Parts: sequence; structure tokens; C-alpha cells
Amino acid sequence: MLVPPWLEPLLNTAFFSICRTHGDAARSECNMYCLDCNDNAFCFYCRSSKHKDHQVIQIRRSSYHDVVRVSEIQKVLDISGVQTYVINSARVLFLNERPQPKSSGKASSHVCEICGRSLLDTFRFCSLGCKE
Repeated sequence: MLVPPWLEPLLNTAFFSICRTHGDAARSECNMYCLDCNDNAFCFYCRSSKHKDHQVIQIRRSSYHDVVRVSEIQKVLDISGVQTYVINSARVLFLNERPQPKSSGKASSHVCEICGRSLLDTFRFCSLGCKE
């Protein structure tokens, strides 16, 4: 399957800064990404005004790392082989590789093919970034 043109820019985008336009508003964190515009992260209010009829995904945080809900990303991308997790009752996957914690002596038979991170099951990748 071909890699969509928005995937690499998405993986390189910095999320969770405060929106320059709507910084005083309550929901001004830039945690959205438009797959049609393929540009910078933006906030809830920018979505309403500039991306109303576009394909937008919301990025979330888990342990200081960016995640996306499987229900959103699987509509637009083949995520087979990428390990998913349940966080706050939602199935998510990590956008990018996370540093591998120091080994606790347990050897895992399943590791990410790119970065070597231990995986919980027979998945091939720990994140979208490693699958790319």
C-alpha cells in the first residue's frame, strides 16, 4: 500500500502548543491535524472556521506521547501490524517511536522490526512512525 502524502508531515508535527489565533479560549490547544490541507496542527476553533468539511483527526496524549484513536486512523490508513493499546477506554496507537525502557530482565519474543521495542503480541511495529 502506498504511503499517503500526509503521513510523514503528520508524524513530524508538533502538537499541543497554544493556538496563536485563539490562545485566550478554553480549547485552544493545537491537537488537530487536517489530512486534506496537510499542514500544521490547529485547535478546535480553527477546525470550525478553516477545516469544516475536511478530513481531520484529533491527536491525544498518553504518557507525554502523541496517540491517535484507532477508530479515526483506520478509516484512512492501513494500520495492520501496529500494536494498539486501550487508554481511557479507547483503543489507540502511538504516532512515533518511544524510547525503550531499560530491560527488566524479561526477554520478549515479539519486538518492533524497526526500533526493537518489546511488543505485547505478534505485532510487527510499535508505532505508525516505525511502520512508515
